[in-house]
Amino acid sequence: MKNRRRVGAAVAALLLGGAGLAITASPAQAAETTFKVKCVPPAGGGSPVEGETTAKVTAPATAKVGDEVEVSWETVKPASNNTDLMDIPQDSVQPTGWITVGGGGGELKVVGEKKNPPIPKKAPMQMSTMKGKVKLTKAGKITLTPGKYDVAVTFSFGTFVTKCAPVGEVKGGATIDVSAGSSGGTTTGGTTTGGTTTGGTTTGGTTTGGTTTGGATTGGTTTSSGGSGGGGGQTDFPGKAVEVAFDCGPVVPGGIKTPVTINAKKNGGGYDLTVKTAKGAMAAPMALPAGALKPSMDVKLGGADSGTVKVSGPANAEPIPDKAPVSLSDMTGTYTPGKSGKVTLSPDRLTIDVTMAPGSTPINVPCKAASSGVSLELDTTAQPGGSGSSTGGSGGSGTSGGLAETGAEDEGGIKALALVAGTVVLLGGAVFTFTPWRRLRGSR
Repeated sequence: MKNRRRVGAAVAALLLGGAGLAITASPAQAAETTFKVKCVPPAGGGSPVEGETTAKVTAPATAKVGDEVEVSWETVKPASNNTDLMDIPQDSVQPTGWITVGGGGGELKVVGEKKNPPIPKKAPMQMSTMKGKVKLTKAGKITLTPGKYDVAVTFSFGTFVTKCAPVGEVKGGATIDVSAGSSGGTTTGGTTTGGTTTGGTTTGGTTTGGTTTGGATTGGTTTSSGGSGGGGGQTDFPGKAVEVAFDCGPVVPGGIKTPVTINAKKNGGGYDLTVKTAKGAMAAPMALPAGALKPSMDVKLGGADSGTVKVSGPANAEPIPDKAPVSLSDMTGTYTPGKSGKVTLSPDRLTIDVTMAPGSTPINVPCKAASSGVSLELDTTAQPGGSGSSTGGSGGSGTSGGLAETGAEDEGGIKALALVAGTVVLLGGAVFTFTPWRRLRGSR
C-alpha cells in the first residue's frame, strides 16, 4: 500500500509539473491592427460599401518546429453598426476569416461560433472570436496578419453572407518566434488547419415548376376565352390565371409561386393591360412601412409579335403590421401592337422594389419566371410606333440597391454592412415566399 501511495504521489507531481511547464513555456501574445475593408453584399443587396475594422490576433509568442498552435481573431471594432431597420436575433451571426501566415505558412482559416447577443437597431455588430490551428514547419519569425472575412447571418428563412476584403495593405498582427527544436528546422512551408463553417452558406434560390391550381395552367399554349381582340365590338378581354414560379436567387430562398392573370381592355388601336397576382393569405414576417413594396413585371409577347411590355403597380399605401396579410398591387401598362395577327401574352420577369425608409434608395429584387404560361391571346392590328416589337426586358426600375446609414460616429457615417441590407431584401421578398399558394384558387 505504501508503495502504491508513493507511485500515485509521484505521478501526480509529474502531471502537475508537466502542466506547469505547458502553461509557462509558450505564453500567448496579442496584437491589434486597424484596417479598411470593402464589403460586398449578397445578390440583390446593393452596391459594395467600405468601413474600418480593428482586429486582435492572438497566438503563442514562442513555439518549436512541429508544434501545432492555436490562433484567434477577435473583432474589437466592427466595420459598421446595425441599421435602424430591424434587430438581429441572438446566436445568428457567424464569422469566418483568413489570416495570412508570413514566412512560408500560406493562409490560415479561422472560424467563429454562431454565438452573439441580440443586436438592437443602431447597435454595433458583434461577432464571436474566430479560431484555427497552424502547424509550424519552419524556424524563424512567423507573422499572422488578418485579411478577408465573411459574415453569415441566419434567419428562419435563410442565410445571407457578406464578403469583406481589405482595401490596401494590412499592417501589424501577431508574431511567433519559432525555434528549430529537435527537427532542426530543415523543412520549409507550413500547413494550416481550421474549423469548418456551419450554417455559413447561402441557401435556396432554386425553384421548381408549380402545379395546376384552381384552373391555372402551367403550360405554354393555352389561350384565353377572351378570343380575338380585333372585331365584333368587344373591348374587354379577360385572361386565364397561370401558375408562375419565380426564381429570385438566394435573395428569396425557394422563390415565389403565384397564379398570375393578364387582362386587356381595348383603347383605340392599343390595349390597356392589368396584371393581377393572387391575394396574400399569409402573415408578414415583420412590420412594413407604407411605400415599402412596389412591384413591376415584364409581359412577354409571342405569336405574331415579340418583345415585352412593362407593367407596374403602386406601392402599398398603408403600413403593413407584423403578421398581417400581404398582397402585391395590380400592375398596369399599355400594349400597342407592332404586328398584325394572333399575339400571346405571358407573365415573365417580376421585380420588387423594396424601400424600408422614406427617402432611401429602393433595393431592387429581380425574379426570373422559371416556369410560366400564356394567360391571354389577342387578335391584333399593327399600329404606327407599335411598342410590342422592341424588347424592353429590363424587368425593373433600373435603380441599384442602396444601403442605409449605420449611425456610426465616424465622418459621414459608415453605410450598413451588406448582411443587413441583404436581410432587408430578403424580408421584402420573403413576404411572398411563405404564402401558402396551394390554398389560393385563381387570382383576384
